[in-house]
Amino acid sequence: MTQHFKKAELHCHIEGAAPPQLALLQAEKYGADISDFVSDGTYVWNDFTSFIACYDAVSSVFRSEEDYALLAETYLLELSDCNTIYSELFVAPDHGETVGLSADDYIAGLAAGMDRAREKAGIVSRMVIIGERHLGPERVIRMANYAARLDHPLVTGFNMAGDERMGRVADFARAFDIARDAGLGLTIHAGELCGAFSVSDSLDLIRPHRIGHGVRAIEDPDLVQRLADTGTVLEVCPGSNIALGVFPDFSSHPLRTLWEKGVKVTLNSDDPPFFHTSLEAEYEIASHVMGFSDQDINAMTRTAIEAAFVDEQTRFGLLAQL
Repeated sequence: MTQHFKKAELHCHIEGAAPPQLALLQAEKYGADISDFVSDGTYVWNDFTSFIACYDAVSSVFRSEEDYALLAETYLLELSDCNTIYSELFVAPDHGETVGLSADDYIAGLAAGMDRAREKAGIVSRMVIIGERHLGPERVIRMANYAARLDHPLVTGFNMAGDERMGRVADFARAFDIARDAGLGLTIHAGELCGAFSVSDSLDLIRPHRIGHGVRAIEDPDLVQRLADTGTVLEVCPGSNIALGVFPDFSSHPLRTLWEKGVKVTLNSDDPPFFHTSLEAEYEIASHVMGFSDQDINAMTRTAIEAAFVDEQTRFGLLAQL
């Protein structure tokens, strides 16, 4: 067991963290039918496109501030139970707007749940606002403008997720310029569904502080060296990568090679119940399947806190807990 590890997570989509049991209760509350996407207590999908459909169906049963407060509190307390001290939640106001919940109310609900979790368990958390790539550049730019003017103490970063195969990185650069100018931390999904070029384009055009996934950088040795030289942190999600078929199994996953080449890596769960994983399971995989030492894994956690989108006083307090 990895309970003895203090843990930190930089890459988890809040709707994607909804336990199936909670999603079913929410569906019952609203008289919604999500039975096509939940079977025997697990989410049902078979490729990235159907995963997005399943994800959207689950998201659709969270419709109020209190729904989102409950979701954030539930996930953060689950993390705290496995000795997690810090979590960054990827949040997409687009999901709230789809069900008629304003962006401000969506953020307020999540913040309430985050505050409740901290009061109950001491876990520190922040929000990173997501622009959905497959909704197009205008929508991503609109979300960056919203994040830039929000000025919420728990919203500290900006990210782009969604289908990496849609559009060019250059189409979205303006959104990241807006977020950078507002002082937000920048991360972007790249090098997951698309190859090493996606990571290179992101480094060239976005200049992010971190890369979400980034694992297909392994296809380009020069790019791996560039990541090591620049100290760019990768938010690696091994369980997600296997579930989505990015790599066939853990033995072929490049986490260890990236680590040995000097790339800064962290452990994350992405959309845990959708991928039959959890942050604790990711630490277990690193320890018992990939053979990382306790010292190595603790170093990854330290990297996560050093790369977290928090003020320096908060960072100092988190590092002190290690």
